[in-house]
Amino acid sequence: MINKLCNKYLYKNFKNKEINIKLDHFMNTRDKILEVTENSSFNNSCLSIVYKVKDANEFDYIYLNYVRDILTSISLGLLSKTLREDLEIVYSVKVKPYSRYGLLEIKAFINKNNMEQIKEQLTDIKSMNMDELTEFIISLGEKKFRAKQIYEWIHVKHVESFDEMTNISKKFIQVLKDNAILISLKKEEVQVSKLDGTRKYLFALDDGNVIESVLMKYKHGNSVCISSQVGCRMGCRFCASTLDGLVRGLRPSEMIDQIYQIGKDIGERISNVVVMGTGEPLDNYDNLLRFIELLTDENGINISQRNLTVSTCGLVPRMRQLADEKLSITLALSLHASNQEKRKALMPVANSYDIHDVVDACKYYFAQTGRRVTFEYSLVGGVNDTAEDAAELSALVHGMNCHINLIPVNPIKERDYVQSNKGVIEAFKNRLEKNGINVTIRREMGRDIDGACGQLRKKHIDKERGIN
Repeated sequence: MINKLCNKYLYKNFKNKEINIKLDHFMNTRDKILEVTENSSFNNSCLSIVYKVKDANEFDYIYLNYVRDILTSISLGLLSKTLREDLEIVYSVKVKPYSRYGLLEIKAFINKNNMEQIKEQLTDIKSMNMDELTEFIISLGEKKFRAKQIYEWIHVKHVESFDEMTNISKKFIQVLKDNAILISLKKEEVQVSKLDGTRKYLFALDDGNVIESVLMKYKHGNSVCISSQVGCRMGCRFCASTLDGLVRGLRPSEMIDQIYQIGKDIGERISNVVVMGTGEPLDNYDNLLRFIELLTDENGINISQRNLTVSTCGLVPRMRQLADEKLSITLALSLHASNQEKRKALMPVANSYDIHDVVDACKYYFAQTGRRVTFEYSLVGGVNDTAEDAAELSALVHGMNCHINLIPVNPIKERDYVQSNKGVIEAFKNRLEKNGINVTIRREMGRDIDGACGQLRKKHIDKERGIN
């Protein structure tokens, strides 16, 4: 990223003849360069470029130092003019002499708030489908067959850098670096349950934000629950994901890389995916659709649409729009209440969409896709777990081809909600079954770790803020 900007302005932005002569010599010196490295570090948001010059002599050091002076000059400074003023970047430039080679090192310490602004200048290549990637590769002057090779490196072999693409020329690798970015999440923390092997991941994004994902191991295969947003604006009272509000939606690349990183970590194939982590997926609709396209592409990881579940709190217009896409994915509705008043108390989204309108949207989804809808129902002690609630819920979904998933609520410290006891949960289930409702009690997994949605991320954020 910085490499692209530096080279651009080194060539174009300096008019002084003497300076240009010196820069021209440096650019000619570059034919002696062994390598140009570009590394990023999340912890200090530091991006660095190192020009390593082989067989460096005293003249090379003079020119390297001259370039350093230009880059750090207040009046002529490349970085001060183009980066610091526009993007609030603090930078340093150093020359390091060694016996057989010299190094010109450029380091830029980037304000986390500006990281996305820099990244927007480059193409997010992992979010592209095959057709878009092909057009992009051709636009860079390369033949179209390279697109398939690169797509395979990204979506089958799950490489984390362009340098790992060993059948792509070094010259074109540099072209890719100058024009595109390959999103790769960084593992910040992993919690492993001693009870059932559930693994909860905290991933760091390049802009300084963090998201969480969960791996659940079942007899039928490995299931991953991913986040679709950084934070959430839906405000559900029992959910930790929404406590700090919405920061932004995730890119398709950031959504799918959660799956790639977890698969690489365990060394096993992921067979099922649930978009039920932090965020409201239908509030990030376009990126969700592209994620589904990439996930189910036969040229990539090729997970069946039938093995994908998308959860929503009930954005009725988007639910109907998704139904019209006629996908084969499972839609899960976070219902959590048997009537409108109780739903409004638990879920602010109910102030916009009546519970009956939400259920009607579920019926429409089934009519358009033929896919049975799942109703998620978190049982909160003394709130929505009574015999009356069971009767109202049965009447609400009567006649529907649906499945109700009862979830013993995972308490969070910021709320005073408690989990219903086992006897109450079983009684609730039995009442639904007597009314002909297909129902199961979700198996509790990761109970001994920060299992509730958003808990691990919230814990990390509080730690950074110095909050216990």
